[in-house]
Amino acid sequence: MATFLSLYSGSSGNCALVGEADRYLCIDMGKSCRATVGAMNQLGIDPAQLQGILITHEHSDHVSGLKVFLKKYAVPVFGSEATLAYLAGHDMVPPTARLEVLDEGGQSVGQFAVHSFHTSHDAVDCRGYRITAPSGHTAAMATDLGQVTEEVIEGLSGADLTVLEANYDPVRLRLGPYPYYLKTRIASPKGHLSNADAGDALARLLGEGCEKFALCHLSQENNTPQLALQAVSGRFLAAGALPGRDGLLQALSRSGVSPKIDF
Repeated sequence: MATFLSLYSGSSGNCALVGEADRYLCIDMGKSCRATVGAMNQLGIDPAQLQGILITHEHSDHVSGLKVFLKKYAVPVFGSEATLAYLAGHDMVPPTARLEVLDEGGQSVGQFAVHSFHTSHDAVDCRGYRITAPSGHTAAMATDLGQVTEEVIEGLSGADLTVLEANYDPVRLRLGPYPYYLKTRIASPKGHLSNADAGDALARLLGEGCEKFALCHLSQENNTPQLALQAVSGRFLAAGALPGRDGLLQALSRSGVSPKIDF
C-alpha cells in the first residue's frame, strides 16, 4: 500500500509526499525549509528518505523553500527542462543542486515511476505528475491549471488516487477584494481551476476507474473547504454517484498536514 501526504496545500504554499516502504517523492516545496522539515518531522519522516523532489512550476508558492532545503539536503530535483533552467537562472536553487530533466515518456525516480503531463498555467512549463509506487499503486496530481485538457484527463485517468486543484468559487472571486487584473488572471484558461470545473473533471474520472480524490490548492480568499466539497459533491450526484459510496473525497488543508491517504 502506498501513501499520499499533503504537508500544506494552498495559495501560500504547496508540498506533498508520495511514499511506500519508507521511501518518498516530494512534490513542490512552497514554504520555508523549516516549515517543510517541521511538517515531515511531525509525520516521522527524515529528509534522507526523499528519493527526489518533483517541481510542477517555478511560482514561489511551489518553490520558495527549495534553495535553503537543498543547501542542507542533497536530494535531486526533477522537472521539465524549461522549469529547471528557470530555477537555475533565477538563483532559486544553489549552484550545487542536482537538477534532472524528466523524460516526457516517463522514467524511474528512485523506486518510483514518474510520468509528467502539461497543465495550462501562466508558467514557463507547468506540469502535473503521475507517480507509480513499487507496489503498482498510482497517484496522479494536477495543481495550478486554468482548464482541464484531454492531456490532463489522460494523465489522471485510472489512478488509484487523483489530486486536483479546486482553487476558487466564482462568486467569492467576483465579489472579493482582489484587483480586477488578478481576478481576470485567476479565472483565465492560464490561471486556476474553479470548484465547478474541478467537479466536472472528477465526476468524469470517477466513471473511468478513479475511487479516491483530494482537492488541493484551495484559495484562502476565494474559497472554503465547504464550498469546494459541496460543488464537487454536486457534480458527483449529477453524474449518478455518491461521495463516500462511490468515491472518497476530501479537501486538503491549506496550512497544515492533512490526514494521510492510503491508495
